[in-house]
Parts: sequence; structure tokens; C-alpha cells
Amino acid sequence: MTHPATFLLECLLRAGMRDVVTVEPATGGLAALAGIATRQDAPSVFVKAIADAAEDLFVAEAEGLAALRELGGVATPEVILADRELLVLSVLRPRPRSEMFWERFAYLLARMHLNTTHPRFGWHGDNWLGRRRQINTWDDDGFAFFAQHRLLRWLGQPRVDAALDRGDRVALERLCHRLPDLLPDRPACLTHGDLWAQNVLATPDGQPALIDPAVSYMWAEVDLAHVWSTSPPPEANRFFEVYAELTSLDGDWRSRMPIVQLRQHLAVLAQFDDDWGAADRIRATLAPFRTRT
Repeated sequence: MTHPATFLLECLLRAGMRDVVTVEPATGGLAALAGIATRQDAPSVFVKAIADAAEDLFVAEAEGLAALRELGGVATPEVILADRELLVLSVLRPRPRSEMFWERFAYLLARMHLNTTHPRFGWHGDNWLGRRRQINTWDDDGFAFFAQHRLLRWLGQPRVDAALDRGDRVALERLCHRLPDLLPDRPACLTHGDLWAQNVLATPDGQPALIDPAVSYMWAEVDLAHVWSTSPPPEANRFFEVYAELTSLDGDWRSRMPIVQLRQHLAVLAQFDDDWGAADRIRATLAPFRTRT
């Protein structure tokens, strides 16, 4: 097997970036190989690549970064190159461990969600969540869109079918049928779509910045649930307080997070051998729906 640094260097050379001196592999990503490429007469760049990537995967990711920046007003890395094989971005910094940083991020995310409301749910084209296509067919009904394209679409995936029994699958269908009773009827807005804490970084001057989007017009709580459910650091507590205040969240929002986050747990279960507890969380959330009430 080719060493990750060698593979990334070969991808960069094929893309015409011949001033790369070294590539240092980076950790943290799940779907792609990534690294920092040092260049001879230019700033270092971040590069990620997938050997068998779909033709539009990195182009769609670059478009998502542009949407977050231009429509949502949130900082993202500069896209230097995007093609079928790789994505090259400007280098961001690790986020600082400070409540002030997370409070600033709460203002930015709330502003994006409040200022980008849309009459329909979806996006003008499909994009990608990890290595799986994210279906974004337009729909006027957020409950139907979430059920069909964010939850039920994972049934039939081999790892999902192996982990969930028939009772679980029936329970998921029951939950989807009851979504209008379980979740508030909220408008669509621009969402990052894969907003776990690892995708929150910082610009060179320390401002919040986002990477790895799977954008669509969807409920804002899709983003909130992802931050809430992926072990945010202690200094992020202030984020939730400020975001809830700015967006006038009701007091029951925490109780909804497991249902909203089902989408992400199903996506993880479908794609990775190690599901980091996703199957157990799915079964726990579905348990009340295994029998009719």
C-alpha cells in the first residue's frame, strides 16, 4: 500500500503543483487522506484526497465552502484547487480553548441560520456526506424531506442492515411517521450539515472557521444537534447558552437532539467499521417506537 504522504504528493504533482517539497500526513479526518504540503516558494497548503472519489465529491465540497462563506457569512479556508482526485485549501489553525471563541461562533452560526431562511428544503444539487451521496431533492415539507433523505435513505446499506434488526427498522419508520409530533415545524435555512466539533477550526487571526461541509437548506437544529452530540469541549458550554438566546430556542431543545442526530448516527454506521457507539445510540433512540403506543 502506498504511504499516505506519497499518495498525496503524487496527487499534487498530477494536479500541476510541482513546487511541493514535503507532505506531512494529518489526522482527524475519517473519509479521506489528508496532510499539510510544504511548498518551495509559496505558503503551505492543506490537501485531502480519495483514491476512488466520485467525480463531483471535492467540487461539491468546494461549492459548500463557498456557500457558507458567501451566503452564510462564516469563514472557510480558501479553495486553491478542487478536482476529481483532491482538494487543496489554505491552512487554518486549531481552534483556541476559550469560551470567548465558542461565544463568537454561536453569534456567527445563529446569524447564518437566521439570515438564510429558504422556502424549500434541499439544495440545487446532491453533494456528499463522507463517502456517501447526500440526496438534496427539493421538498416543501421538512418532515418528509428529513424522513426520506436523511433517515430512511440509510436503510438498505449493508452495515446498517447488519446492525439493526427488523424491529429497529420498523421503529425508524414509525418515528418518521410521527416526526410532526416530535419536532417543531421550523423553516429551512442554510446548514453546514456535518458540524461535529472537529470541523470547527480558526482563521489565522483566531476567528471561527468551518471545514468539511455537506450543505443544504434544512432545519437549523441539524447543526445544533451535531455539535451537541459529538463531545464538545467544556469551553463550548457558553456556545449553547448564547445560541439558544439568539435564536429564541424553547426550553425543550435538548430533548430533541437524539432524534435530530439520528441522521448522523445512521451515516456513521453506514460508512465505517468502527461506529463509535452509533448503533447503540440509534437503538436507544428508537426503543420507544418499537411497540405501538
